[in-house]
Amino acid sequence: MKIGRREIIEESKKQLWLAGPLIFVCVFQNSLQIISLMFVGRLDELLLAGASLAISFVNVTGFNVLMGMSSALDTFCGQAYGAQQYHMVGIYTQRAMLATTLVSIPLSFILAYLKPILIILRQDKTIAAQAQLFARYSIPSLSANALLRCLVKFLQTQNIIFPMVLANGVTSLIHVFLCWALVIKFGFGIKGAAIAICISNWLNVAMLAIYMKFSSSCKKTWVGLSMESLHNIPQFLKLAFPSAVMVCLESWTFQIMVLLSGALPNPQLQTSVLSICVNISGMLWMVPFGISVSASTRISNELGAGCPNAAYLAVIVTLFMSFACGVLEFAFIMSLWKVWGKAFSHVHEVVTYVNSMTPVVAISAFVDSFQTPLQGVARGCGWQKLGAFVNLGAYYLVGIPISVVFAFVFHMKGQGLYLGLVIALVVQVVCYLLVTLCTNWEKEAKKAAIRVRGNGVQVNAHPHDQNVSAP
Repeated sequence: MKIGRREIIEESKKQLWLAGPLIFVCVFQNSLQIISLMFVGRLDELLLAGASLAISFVNVTGFNVLMGMSSALDTFCGQAYGAQQYHMVGIYTQRAMLATTLVSIPLSFILAYLKPILIILRQDKTIAAQAQLFARYSIPSLSANALLRCLVKFLQTQNIIFPMVLANGVTSLIHVFLCWALVIKFGFGIKGAAIAICISNWLNVAMLAIYMKFSSSCKKTWVGLSMESLHNIPQFLKLAFPSAVMVCLESWTFQIMVLLSGALPNPQLQTSVLSICVNISGMLWMVPFGISVSASTRISNELGAGCPNAAYLAVIVTLFMSFACGVLEFAFIMSLWKVWGKAFSHVHEVVTYVNSMTPVVAISAFVDSFQTPLQGVARGCGWQKLGAFVNLGAYYLVGIPISVVFAFVFHMKGQGLYLGLVIALVVQVVCYLLVTLCTNWEKEAKKAAIRVRGNGVQVNAHPHDQNVSAP
């Protein structure tokens, strides 16, 4: 196997050029809900609890589903762009917009009647009422998020990154003003926070749509609305639904862990500490997520271009970057071992508990730095169905049962719950790594050609591809 230093450096530059800005895009997108919570938190504890619960539920049952479905574009748009089937990038995007918007309709009904669902889940009735109010005013965000996710994938798979950074950054700044005006100035309270998120999401959609429509960078890939987008929708759904399952199975697991912590002795302490640990992991997850998206883009582009060896090189570079990211995140968390607890709470018991959990959180961040990019490799290759089975087995057949045994049988409490998650992440890494290292990349390139063109036409190899030997 021959991989030159020059090729590794060039590929590393390409992935870093993508991953860096994409981290900021992820941060800006997630900041909208955090900013809204900060303003609601200045009003009342009940409103903050209701908004927090609603946002958690909206993410789990709404945004994560739409994000998962749109991830099918990592495969379709990425491979079509690599194959120089530029008009198909726009067609696939329109197809995804239609499908995700339609799915947002039934999801809207869930949010509209959130209170009885939360009561069934044994949540406080007054908090559930406030959560339903926030969720109902968040319904327009679902369709906006459906379109936004597709537009982001449309640009990302063409390596058009900085317009997204600018649009999301401007949206975050405007969102601060909107929250102040609607929540504080005009006194709309929790409703104002939800309305602000809706306006900000639609503003983001408008900016990206205008760029897509008028930018010379998108002339080849966006040729206007087409009836062709209505064709082969089942083909898109075959990848979209497994993509959604991949994302949801993972995100639901963390919510289940928080719910299980409520069944432990001293549930208020356990839930608070586990929530803090999940938040720490969530903040640091944005870095490997950027690597994941850059990996899916590079690999899908190269497979679509008929360059199996270049795709293999992209995988190797992704693994090296994942290792470096994992080491840095582990070192960063452990260097602040005594700081994390104080950053989130002034209660001595909480601070001490968080400090004891820090090594486990650091290990999970290290493993997650491999797991998340490997899922990006899976999306770039079109392995979403396989990924759904891996996540199902890792989390629900291994991780959660082990968490329950450690926490409730061996009385390891919160540490036991989190150790189960770490073991699930390790199982994911092993499964994805075995599949990736045993892959025949020439066959994957042929599958990409069939997926994009609908036939078995061979794709001419890229000149760069001759310099790298795949297994």
